[in-house]
Amino acid sequence: MITTLTFFVALLIGLPIFITLLLGTLVFLWQTDLTILMSSLPIQLYGSLNQNGLLAIPLFMLVGELMNKGGLTRRLMNAAEVFVGGFRGGLAYVNLLTNAMAASILGSATAQISVMSRLMVPTMVEKGYNKEFSAAVTMAGGLLGPILPPSMLMIIYGVVAYQPISALFIAGILPGLVIIAGFALVIFLTGLTQGLPKGETHHRETLKKDLIGGLLPGAIPGVVIVCIITGVMTPTEAGAIASILSFLLGKFVYKAIALRDLPQMFGSVAINTATITGLIGIASVFGWALSFEGVPDMMVEYITGLTDSPVMFLMLVYLLVILLGMFLESISVMIVIVPIILPAAISYGIDPIHFGVIISLATLVGLVTPPVGPGLYIAMTAANLPMGRLFKAMLPFLATMLLSMLIIALIPAISLWLPGFMA
Repeated sequence: MITTLTFFVALLIGLPIFITLLLGTLVFLWQTDLTILMSSLPIQLYGSLNQNGLLAIPLFMLVGELMNKGGLTRRLMNAAEVFVGGFRGGLAYVNLLTNAMAASILGSATAQISVMSRLMVPTMVEKGYNKEFSAAVTMAGGLLGPILPPSMLMIIYGVVAYQPISALFIAGILPGLVIIAGFALVIFLTGLTQGLPKGETHHRETLKKDLIGGLLPGAIPGVVIVCIITGVMTPTEAGAIASILSFLLGKFVYKAIALRDLPQMFGSVAINTATITGLIGIASVFGWALSFEGVPDMMVEYITGLTDSPVMFLMLVYLLVILLGMFLESISVMIVIVPIILPAAISYGIDPIHFGVIISLATLVGLVTPPVGPGLYIAMTAANLPMGRLFKAMLPFLATMLLSMLIIALIPAISLWLPGFMA
């Protein structure tokens, strides 16, 4: 109780989550008379970060920086418009499809919402779309980032849960397609009921130019996914190749990246990587301290006393993670909750790969829900909208997301069939 109180007080007074977790760990060791373990904290911290899988994080962050700076994301948007831009509500479908393609590059919901808000919301408003709807579509599409490969959350889950990152990447493909189909249905129904603007038909010259322009940028996520699925490369190696391809295209083909831009991009990637890996290290130490005292086993015993149904257990996990996600950033939730709750999931016979998909999806809901949802604040700022109006416009997409999550939880094959097929 003292540890829990310390944790929430530290959060309420605004301490960084890194410091909050460290304080929680120290208080827990003091409270349980395990202060002798404090001398082992540096060793545990080093061990938690001495994992090759973590190298994929800065590499895919760098891919996102290079794609955005090099104008590759804009070309993906133009290519997407060729396929779906002519339908009623065409720009909304373009937004969704571009988000799906960008998800294979950025891998982070907040990064994706930030980039796509700047690109799509002004364009949609200019074409006659409601500003709230435009921002809501952008937020919904941004949720695809952490589920479609290569996903930052999947990398972190794989490291924390000691699961193969390649299998987790593949496991996210079909659930991602289910969510895309659900969001597309929302756009279609909105077009029927609210009369969204009809898209413009491309002229042959424009069509050819946009398709060719999107071919090379679209090849980058294609190369990443195919190489990981076929086992030719590890996720880390695929991230390195994708970074090189993004730089070559941005520098020599589109001539949008100058060498003087690289230090700023490297600096941004370094700071973000340090933040994430610092969280992973401290949370791993916290999990180690909890395991030493048998807290995960007590948690398993408590939850199994509540229900013996794996489905009900997953619903409880959804509820817990969504509630935490309303106050904490998704990566923090993932790092804190997985070491504690994964043993319980395994005791119910739930596959760890399927559980990784489940918990990744659950963390996404908190990104776009008050009071803290960072994705909500990013879209609010970009669209200059009050929270209430934007969240109201987001509700149909949020309901679809929750329904998709329920379907994926009830049908594990959606997550597990493709990794099993590729094995």
